Amino acid sequence: MITIASMKPRLKSEEDEEVLNCLEQLEDLCVERDQHREWVILENYIPVLVQLLGEKNRDIRNRALVILYILAKDSDDAKERVANADNAIEFIVRSLGRRIGEGKLAVALLLELSKFTLVRDYIGKVQGCILLLVTMSGSDDSQAATDAQELLENLAFSDQNIIRMAKANYFKHLLQHLSTGPEDVKMIMVSTLAEMELTDHNKASLFEGGVLSPLLHLVSDSDLEMKKVAIKALRNLSSLPANGLQMIREGAVRALLDLLVRHISSSSGLREHVAATIMHLAESTVSQGSNPTPISLLESDEDALMLFSLISWTGPDVQQNILRIFYALCQSPSASNIKTKLTECSAVQVLAQLCEQENQNVRANAVKLFCCLVEGGDEATILEHVGQKCLETLLRIIQSSTDMVEIASAMGIISNLPENSQVTQWLLNAGALPVIVRILPNSKQIDPHNNWLVENAVGAICRFTVPTNLEWQKKAAEAGVIPIEFTEVESANTKTQGVLVLLCSTRNWLQDSWGVCTVESSFCLVEADAIRPLVRVLEDPDPRACEASLDALLTLIDAERLQSGGKVLAEANAIPSIIKFLSSSTPTLQEKALNALERIFRLPEFKQKYGPSAQMPLVDLTQRGNSSMKSLSARILAHLNVLHDQSSYF
Repeated sequence: MITIASMKPRLKSEEDEEVLNCLEQLEDLCVERDQHREWVILENYIPVLVQLLGEKNRDIRNRALVILYILAKDSDDAKERVANADNAIEFIVRSLGRRIGEGKLAVALLLELSKFTLVRDYIGKVQGCILLLVTMSGSDDSQAATDAQELLENLAFSDQNIIRMAKANYFKHLLQHLSTGPEDVKMIMVSTLAEMELTDHNKASLFEGGVLSPLLHLVSDSDLEMKKVAIKALRNLSSLPANGLQMIREGAVRALLDLLVRHISSSSGLREHVAATIMHLAESTVSQGSNPTPISLLESDEDALMLFSLISWTGPDVQQNILRIFYALCQSPSASNIKTKLTECSAVQVLAQLCEQENQNVRANAVKLFCCLVEGGDEATILEHVGQKCLETLLRIIQSSTDMVEIASAMGIISNLPENSQVTQWLLNAGALPVIVRILPNSKQIDPHNNWLVENAVGAICRFTVPTNLEWQKKAAEAGVIPIEFTEVESANTKTQGVLVLLCSTRNWLQDSWGVCTVESSFCLVEADAIRPLVRVLEDPDPRACEASLDALLTLIDAERLQSGGKVLAEANAIPSIIKFLSSSTPTLQEKALNALERIFRLPEFKQKYGPSAQMPLVDLTQRGNSSMKSLSARILAHLNVLHDQSSYF
């Protein structure tokens, strides 16, 4: 015992070799006899060993972890002493986030400590601990992975730990508690699913893990609040098309439709979530590939008629989702039947009235669906309900709306109206020609939907250039419809060529404007009112367009312009779109988004506002990205205080 007592001062030496030699001797003594371990504990070595976990020398940390494990094994007294040592668990968790050899020793020690209740209660609360354990549970090192999984099992006693695991992409215990837990625990778990920012990978994993069955069971629960939260969770999960199709296959639509009708007068907000969920299911039917037996959302014509009739009995939130449901169905394999049924139930008349709605979201979705029905629709029905007042309303929308899809759809309605002289004369009387002509030069730098807008505008103009009516031709010429303009417009007349022309012209402009960036040339984007159009391009399905736009926008936060440029991006609502690129299937977009967010999240106001929505995609990249993405994602998570900034695990 005298020998053991005399060694302690050597552990405080400034010479690493001296400390390592002492630790080696101490380890040998601990291994030799149980009594030696007791003496080491009585001589209060544990706090000293814990402090050594903060040393820069990795070998010293590893030796200290080994000895602490030997002391803690089968000794509640030692475990309690470790727990009481200053920052002990924090130091061990930091080691968990370092190289796999050190992490393996750290997880073994934490696993042993977790067998003592007082320590177990604290482990899951330490910053980054559960995320690191989840990551290690998938390690190539089988022992480290097994220990991490067993430790997660031990930590699953706490609902909060289960939520932390879910936020780190580990849903095993959440799913178990959702299926078999008591009602209050089920409420906690389903609320977590309802509120979490889930990546597509998360959503797919949850469905593979069997989340749908317990959620559908909870939808039929007698408790209204439980029912509402379960629907919110389904809404969150159903935005992934594969999940939506599975929900349809497993009979979710009938339950949702019944809820929508039953709660038509409810003010609980339930019907809004139900309608939004059905909308996701409708959207999932659009892209079914070459499925020989495509899945249909609605089982019968009666369902379609009943659902559309609800537009007249619901508020704006439900209305816009019902309109989006039918718009999606008009793009699905059942489009022909849906359009026929909508025409039969006087949908054209209803939609024409909704075009005058004050609520912009309802109006915009009504115009989009209206455009679908007019294209190739029954001419007699259209002419019955589209008069001069309706045409004037559409022209007002084209002139005043800020939604480019709505503008293009309104133009599409005009373009696809039956070739009828009365309709054309109404358009002339309403001043349509100058409105349409003004759209053409403006559309080239407005929005990624401009090709469709240009096509529709050209189609609308064509009705005024028929060779049999010289008066119309003269008015068209007076309005500025000259051959050279037609040549310009027609160069973008097919969708594929038009999009490419748009992308090329955009890229050329970017190259000309920002080839050499200075403060003045970058911020001329602001002066030119180009920010919001560029931000809208970030929503384009073509990754090339997104990348070109992102490159331009990110010049705003170069070097010393981070603070002012970040503010400009925030005001234009660009940061959420950049966060979405973390889940992109295009690696270059992911990397550019990561580099941008690493700078943006250095600013506290943006870290606080946008950090939570970026956390799950970043966690996903630390586990599934390439090595550089893992490292950069971990650095951003450190900015967000999810990981310790000294973690080198990734």
